[in-house]
Amino acid sequence: MINGHTELIAHIGYPTHSFKSPMIYNPFFEKMGINAVVVPFGCRPDDYPALLRSLFSLTNIRGALITMPHKVVTVGLLDEVTPTVKVAGACNAVKRLPDGRLVGDQFDGAGFVRGVQRKGLVLTGARVLVVGSGGVGCAIAASLAGAGIAHISLYDVQAASAEALDRRIREHYPAISVSTGSNDPAGFDLVVNATPMGMNEGDPLPLDVARLDAATFVGEVVMRTEMTAFLAAAAARGCQVQVGSDMLFEMIPAYLEYFGLPSTTADELRSVARLSY
Repeated sequence: MINGHTELIAHIGYPTHSFKSPMIYNPFFEKMGINAVVVPFGCRPDDYPALLRSLFSLTNIRGALITMPHKVVTVGLLDEVTPTVKVAGACNAVKRLPDGRLVGDQFDGAGFVRGVQRKGLVLTGARVLVVGSGGVGCAIAASLAGAGIAHISLYDVQAASAEALDRRIREHYPAISVSTGSNDPAGFDLVVNATPMGMNEGDPLPLDVARLDAATFVGEVVMRTEMTAFLAAAAARGCQVQVGSDMLFEMIPAYLEYFGLPSTTADELRSVARLSY
């Protein structure tokens, strides 16, 4: 029930028909008796900068979830962002501080990181390969850097994208060693496929699965299919795997904590979500 005490979380993007967050957050708020609601806001790129500022003039707004196509431009519209945002080059969470400043963070990668940590992977001192340096690959690399890894190898078919991400990681996390140019997965503690490759049976895979060690943890970002052909091939090698949808459910507790709302677990969110529509 929405009333005069309800706090708003704006979910801003364009178009809105594929938005899943309202069907996860709002059932959770209802179950927990939290007087808040996630509302989709469809906003075209030309109108977005004005909308973002005007939304945060509302007295009952708690924060905003930012999605495509606005994540990159958001970085330059805020008063302050985290190192994770600077490395990722994109922002997907905005809130207003008591002094009126708008600040932002990035939780796409946090969802991935929380997921693998909850499954028992120790990231401190780990060696990581991230294949794909697009938006989601950059976000995951940024959060992994913040989690205390020792080395990250970046690969993208567009070499310039991986090299640009390399420079940002070196600038903000100088203690981490970074390499680019190879997608050979041998010898890594964690391998991440941040590309659409290997989604379906018969698709080209993002790397040579025969080079995977059984002890390597393998993660995926594709959400349309739970166990992709790539993950199935990795599991057949004996690898522990993380499906793409885990990233979505694991990032929501990070958002809730950022907005100062009661947190929860990915399992709880899965149990209340109403995603069929």
